[in-house]
Amino acid sequence: MTQYWTIYKILAITLASAFIRASHNSCPVMECWFVQEKPGRGGFSAAVSQEKSLMYIRTDPDDRSFMQLHPPADIDQSRVYYVTDPAASFCHAPLHPPEGSVTKPQCEINPFVPHPSTVRWATSLTESGQSPIHLQADWFSVAAQGLDGKLVFSAIMRAPSGSKEPHVILSVSSRTASVHFRLGERVMLDCGFWVDPSSPLSGAGFSVEWRYQFRGDGRLVLAYDGKNDRLADTGEPDAALDFNALHETGNASLILEEAQVRHSGTYICSVYLPNLLAQVALDLEIVEPPSLSIFPSPLPLIVPGQVVSVQCEASGFFPLSLELAWEFVGADGQLLSLGQGSLSGHKQASDGTYSQSSRLELDSTKLGLGRGGEVICVGNHMGGTRKVKVTLNVIGVSAPSIEDSMMMVVVALGLYGLIKVFSRTVSPTGTSNGDTKDKKGN
Repeated sequence: MTQYWTIYKILAITLASAFIRASHNSCPVMECWFVQEKPGRGGFSAAVSQEKSLMYIRTDPDDRSFMQLHPPADIDQSRVYYVTDPAASFCHAPLHPPEGSVTKPQCEINPFVPHPSTVRWATSLTESGQSPIHLQADWFSVAAQGLDGKLVFSAIMRAPSGSKEPHVILSVSSRTASVHFRLGERVMLDCGFWVDPSSPLSGAGFSVEWRYQFRGDGRLVLAYDGKNDRLADTGEPDAALDFNALHETGNASLILEEAQVRHSGTYICSVYLPNLLAQVALDLEIVEPPSLSIFPSPLPLIVPGQVVSVQCEASGFFPLSLELAWEFVGADGQLLSLGQGSLSGHKQASDGTYSQSSRLELDSTKLGLGRGGEVICVGNHMGGTRKVKVTLNVIGVSAPSIEDSMMMVVVALGLYGLIKVFSRTVSPTGTSNGDTKDKKGN
């Protein structure tokens, strides 16, 4: 019996160890750079320092197993942190590459100084003007970007002064770090936040702000004062939030009812708590493939040596990355590249989309087009490949095809009919039949 009890204990210990390892694997160690400014002369910052840092993530504050681990020798012990993250915000799969992977997520830790916000939709959070004792601690901000652009993450952490055990107070993340939408589609830019319910800042109110930036141009898209349930006037009537989801689950996703070219750019989702701010940046790109058309259509019949000009119009595309090319598929099914032709410059329409054209001179003899085939215009764009085609018929080529023979028969019958009609109305001497009868009567 004692032997069986020993076996059971071994099995229990093994299962417990496996569970602990599985828990650790779900929230592995994160490697980060600790970045801070170095003080310079006269109070100016001279440069920034970067140090290797390590974060052991735990979701249970009572879990002390990580404290027994030994960090790598190349990392200063003062830059090893034992982070408590009850929401498991750091445990998203994109933040943790497979074992042995060379590519790793980007991660940066910075010292953070709590301070009141100056934007009017967040000033109500600190209107008392008092700094609570809770703020007297060591604060850190963490910014991370997952693999393949699948996640962007930001967190504010608080640690008792001199401690290396910070606790996540506020986290903001997005699963749409980089997204594409077509014109007219409904756009949703994901952004969610979590506030530690045990923190004194929980329940003190929050504010959400969305800003747009593109090539130095910036504007406020949406701002919401969650404490007073007030939406700021931003001049963007098509931008919206789901306010029920915002208050119930922290879903601060931005909704754009109809995607337009002017929406392409970087969007910053910012979440304010009293004296705290965390934000993530997302890239939205509007991608619209071109509409193609060929002129003239249909093409006229040509004979060997005759040159016909054909033009392909590409319109309504965005962005500018378009490549136009011509192809020819003969009666034998062989594909022939005809190059890009003569390209025009880009023109921009009032909706921001572009147009461009290509002109091609078709010489059936020089290009070896035989009896004809299909002329194809191809537009390669990041939104997809588009094609348009038109039929080219070359007549009078040796060893005519059935189509050529039928065409010549039709032409011959037409000419024969014209000759018959003409011969009946005009005599051989150039006089009409009526005049001949009058002369015989005389």
